[in-house]
Amino acid sequence: MTIRKLLTLAATLLFASIAAPAVAQSLEAEMREAAGAYERKDMATAVRIWKVWADKGNAEARTLLGAMYWSGEGVPRNHTEAARLYRLAADQGYARAQNDLGFMYGFGEGIPPHNDVEAYKWLTLAIKGYTSKNQDRLDQAIKDKATLAKRMTKAQIADAEARVKAFKPVP
Repeated sequence: MTIRKLLTLAATLLFASIAAPAVAQSLEAEMREAAGAYERKDMATAVRIWKVWADKGNAEARTLLGAMYWSGEGVPRNHTEAARLYRLAADQGYARAQNDLGFMYGFGEGIPPHNDVEAYKWLTLAIKGYTSKNQDRLDQAIKDKATLAKRMTKAQIADAEARVKAFKPVP
């Protein structure tokens, strides 16, 4: 390797090591700004920020924006868009999105279509992914899964459990 290539590589690595924390700080700061805007009922700011990060593939932003579409806060109520955003984040392994998608499949308003097997799968994944800081959501997901299990056959539950085992999050 020539000295020029080594210097180029070193400069690239240095820039990346400096830029990565700035991007992380920017994400963290902007997510806090959006959450604050949401709490102040400044929905336009929350939507604008979460949309940028959702488009960049951030699972949390996708989920929060999906929740806004679900409820119609700051955007037109659109369950199709909510489900799309939840699915993207759920596929990434984000527990809250998995929970929300599971709820939509099992108890939602028709989008996506009712499917207890998929609902059970996504709720199970959410339960596995939640931490103790999400205790309320975890407790509710456990109750929702129990409700689903009561109306499912053993074969449906087995199918759902197989889908849970086969799940691989995407980056």
